[in-house]
Amino acid sequence: MSEETIQLDLNESGVAVDLPLPANNRDGVQGVPYRPVEFRDDDLPSALERAAAWLRQTQDWLGEPVDVIAVHLDYDDRHGNPYYDLKLLCNEEDLAGVPKVMREHEGAPTGQ
Repeated sequence: MSEETIQLDLNESGVAVDLPLPANNRDGVQGVPYRPVEFRDDDLPSALERAAAWLRQTQDWLGEPVDVIAVHLDYDDRHGNPYYDLKLLCNEEDLAGVPKVMREHEGAPTGQ
């Protein structure tokens, strides 16, 4: 049995460099654990719609559904901040693109 290393192309936060990022500048992928992907807005339906759009785009990129561990909704009533703070707690391996890379690697010729 031979051990084989697969190289992932990750950015400094450990997610795939070509992972679709949430479109709004209020939203973003946060750190570990659970890799929260945050959507912030004063309008909850808008935050939910952006989260759904990001999930669809990321699912297309990943080639399978994103493993969302939990959905967390909080609020921030400090002046000047978006009121709603919606977080999707996602599997780190999905955001790093591991399933995509594994499929690509399995389909690659072995050279034998």
